[in-house]
Amino acid sequence: MNSKTQPAVVTYNAKPYSVELREIPLPQIGGEDVLLEVAAVGVCGSDLHMWTGDHGWKVNYPCVLGHEFAGHIREVGERVTQFKAGDRVVSETAAIFDANNPMSRRGLYNLDPTRLGYGAAVDGAMTRFVRVPARILHRVPENLSLEKAALTEPCSVAYNATAVNADIFPGDRIVVLGPGPIGILCVAMAKLRGASVALVGLERDKKRLSVAEQYDCTTILGDASDWAKEVDGLGADGVVDATGISASLKTALELVRPAGWISKVGWGPQPCNFSLDPLVQKNVRLQGSFSHNWPIWERVIHLLSTGQLNIDPIIGGQWKLNEWQTAFQTMHSGEVVKAVLVP
Repeated sequence: MNSKTQPAVVTYNAKPYSVELREIPLPQIGGEDVLLEVAAVGVCGSDLHMWTGDHGWKVNYPCVLGHEFAGHIREVGERVTQFKAGDRVVSETAAIFDANNPMSRRGLYNLDPTRLGYGAAVDGAMTRFVRVPARILHRVPENLSLEKAALTEPCSVAYNATAVNADIFPGDRIVVLGPGPIGILCVAMAKLRGASVALVGLERDKKRLSVAEQYDCTTILGDASDWAKEVDGLGADGVVDATGISASLKTALELVRPAGWISKVGWGPQPCNFSLDPLVQKNVRLQGSFSHNWPIWERVIHLLSTGQLNIDPIIGGQWKLNEWQTAFQTMHSGEVVKAVLVP
């Protein structure tokens, strides 16, 4: 690397495995931005989908991957007053949004239709330095490592899906479909709310399910009907669909009790090809859950820094930036739940 460029993990085409390590220009910051030196960046399932070419969202090619990141501020723009060089911070993912959009004015800038996120629409953090608007930064408490702080983003996704977009009460029985990072974190959040939780996966998910058991949940391979109905025969109070398959919604409808709810947080670009009549017949609330906003991040950082939310079980290892492919493959195979790159 020379003084004007830096290495970065770049996706450059929609074709499968069109990701490589490239030299890119160092970013230039504006008056309301900071230059953030990345200390750690989590590998997300969406990064893996863009790597394998089976994602269902628009990508502005070429694009640096990575949207789960924390680090140190190295420079601040001339109009930035709340941060200074050297501060430990973690960044949200909403790189660009319209502050005057009606959703943004309600504080729901994550739902602004013009929002552009890091790692798909805007160059992300799988590199050394990234430009970040100061408005989406959060301070990292001294007792929270930057490696863990980098995973605030997936924790916030899970918080939104379980604590904001779902109604979980102590004693509820909740089924979570999909033992990926978001699914396991949804288990952790549902446990914090006092629920009994079952996490459902397939044979290939055995290693990740064993990790999830550290959150004191029941793990199930395949059909969870017996667990969902064992109290009164009616089904689970709620189902969190954290899979990347559209057909899992049919399973959720079968498992949820009448007047229950489904929180769908997993993306699935495939057609459903089944009837939604059970949604009507059971009087079930189907709730989408997307991204997160400022108050959710502040709450999650507090949970992490106080130890109420322990993410040690899901962190499967750290890899250097030039080892990105090994990190991706290890996580994609299910060998680990979460891989972290340390530029």
